Amino acid sequence: MSVEYIKTEGDLPPVAVVEKPRWTPAKIVLWVAIALIAGAGWSMIAFVRGEELSASWFVAAAVGSYLIGFRFYAKLIEWKICRPNPKRATPAELNDNGRDFAPTDRRVLFGHHFAAISGAGPLVGPILAAQMGYLPGTLWIVFGVVLAGGVQDYMVLFFSMRRNGRSLGQMTRDELGRTGGIIASIGIILIMVILIAVLGVVIINALAESPWGVFSIAMTIPIAVFMGIYMRYLRPGKVVETSVIGIVLLVIAIIAGGWVHNSPFWSEIFHLDKVTLAWCLMIYGFLAAVLPVWVLLAPRDYLSTFMKIGTIVLLAVGILIVNPTVQMPALTEFAFNSAGPAFAGALFPFLFITIACGALSGFHALISSGTTPKLIEKETQARLIGYGGMLMESFVAIMALVAAICLDKGLYFAMNAAEPLTGGTVQGASDFINNSLGMSGVETSPEILDQAAKDVGEESIVSRTGGAPTLAMGMAHILHNVFGGPAWMSFWYHFAVMFEALFILTTIDAGTRVARFMLSDVLGNFSKKFRDPSWTPGAWLATAIMVAAWGSILLMGVTDPLGGINTLFPLFGISNQLLAAIALAVVFAIVCKMGLARWAWIPGIPLVWDLVVTMVASWQKIFSSDPKLGYWAQHFAYKDALAAGETSMGNTEGVAAMSAVVRNTFVQGTLSIVFALLVAMVVVMAVWKSIEAIRKGSLPTTEEPFVETKMFAPAGLIARKPERELQAQWDEHAAGRQKE
Repeated sequence: MSVEYIKTEGDLPPVAVVEKPRWTPAKIVLWVAIALIAGAGWSMIAFVRGEELSASWFVAAAVGSYLIGFRFYAKLIEWKICRPNPKRATPAELNDNGRDFAPTDRRVLFGHHFAAISGAGPLVGPILAAQMGYLPGTLWIVFGVVLAGGVQDYMVLFFSMRRNGRSLGQMTRDELGRTGGIIASIGIILIMVILIAVLGVVIINALAESPWGVFSIAMTIPIAVFMGIYMRYLRPGKVVETSVIGIVLLVIAIIAGGWVHNSPFWSEIFHLDKVTLAWCLMIYGFLAAVLPVWVLLAPRDYLSTFMKIGTIVLLAVGILIVNPTVQMPALTEFAFNSAGPAFAGALFPFLFITIACGALSGFHALISSGTTPKLIEKETQARLIGYGGMLMESFVAIMALVAAICLDKGLYFAMNAAEPLTGGTVQGASDFINNSLGMSGVETSPEILDQAAKDVGEESIVSRTGGAPTLAMGMAHILHNVFGGPAWMSFWYHFAVMFEALFILTTIDAGTRVARFMLSDVLGNFSKKFRDPSWTPGAWLATAIMVAAWGSILLMGVTDPLGGINTLFPLFGISNQLLAAIALAVVFAIVCKMGLARWAWIPGIPLVWDLVVTMVASWQKIFSSDPKLGYWAQHFAYKDALAAGETSMGNTEGVAAMSAVVRNTFVQGTLSIVFALLVAMVVVMAVWKSIEAIRKGSLPTTEEPFVETKMFAPAGLIARKPERELQAQWDEHAAGRQKE
């Protein structure tokens, strides 16, 4: 292996070290072994039928595929398209203001980025999609992330970094023209409102009336603030030391949550209903978005990452040790009809919008062009953070799917069927599953459901929709067999709920901050002061507008008579994937404008697939005559019933509840139309610009001019020996400067 040190002008030490590895017999054997393990896993998942299938094969297939994708496909993108320059200064270095722009240790930034992108999606989508069986979801999660999700996240991050950390909306305006930019910005902001609101519904469904979860989550806020102050003022640069303290405090918070749960006084204080939690979430989102990034956002996300990655790895180890048997079949009846109790719609196209995060998620493009490009130290770190962070999220999705498909089928459907179907009681859930579910071989009883709730210390687990409770139940069933035995079922359940809430909160706070950036970009077209991220009144006003927007949808979701998740999640999935279409279209156009049209198939393939899926799904949600599937069909069915003087319809009782359905479906149906039209216009403009670039060979882009860097940082998560030696030179250089 040869090593090259990259020098810049002046008396600074080298700013980078580039290692040029060579293939050796040992490396070839290693990668052949990885490929064989992944192949064996896929063979078992795809072809074993009528026998007991071990969940361990899912781990083998996924991890092997991820390693191959990161080493070969992501490297191809890096070599042929992105071509990072270790001599080039990043926006974090050029615009360092200690607030929104700040060079951030790659380990902390990987944690922040992973925490920000990994919200409810990789937990909820796979669990809801498990009603169709394990095979379609597994294929989409793994191959989707390698060929689509990782591609989008990495390339958007890189192109935003080369454009001074501009938002996706502003990049669209710069690369496609003013009209395309305005249309895209409006669409992105509207979609962001839906995305953040639905994430809020998920976390509220998990935390409502759960003192243990509410207390533990609340404690992560002061812990994160302490970590931010500790790293910035008390012990600057002591990342590992701060991490250990944060983890210890986090474990104490979880244990203390159990004491709060068992205390009559404190339990009552932290026993909050859904509406109260919604207001608390809005207040938190506002504060997290306006405070300097080092105070709360980055340290809290970093803290959350330890919990997230640690818990997922723990679950993976538990699966390998316990080796649970998959209960759900490869395909169920609900893959071919729209009668699924978790969500309506057949496998195509609704599986691919239900499982968004974990495979392909437009929301990630907002983080990759929002906070992350303003914090990254080196261009060479983009592949690790963009593509690698997405692979880690995909693994979360696989673990969530495995946890769901290893549960008893009756328990799974009792937890994921909406309350109007079950009545919210164990008897109602039992009757629905045994008599009305429409799936053979699935049954349960009130006694079984009561015992399941008792095992995890909850009053009821019936109709706990949103995916989070189901994942918590699956994790508790697996982990108690490894750590603690049956007496620890309750601990592991509430531990998992807190872990999931951490996932979602970190997406809400980062998402709100990104939404503020995007709205400021739009308002900056009318008043240039809004483009200054240091202008406090503008930041506060833009944040307040965005919080009010998603907060109103959040309140609509938590009070929806048909169950907020069941009606809002399809819109969440469609809008999320339409946002991915905007991101991929912009990336496709930039690649063509760079004169690299021969490589445009890399973003082009996922763009075409995403458009087909989302437009078909949008068409069905808008025009389907089935009230279970189409928003407008449901809207007019309830509206006509009210006009006829009826006071109930199906499982919806009361005029107020029926009126709420009419209002909600009108909002959702209208947004479905608006989203589809806006995205279609942006894609047409991107294709037009790409054709022009191909005809001319290339076109000018809005990439910022090259500025030479004056800092060093390792490229990988773990610094290699030459990088550690170079870091020592920089430390010595800094010490010498201080003496002067």
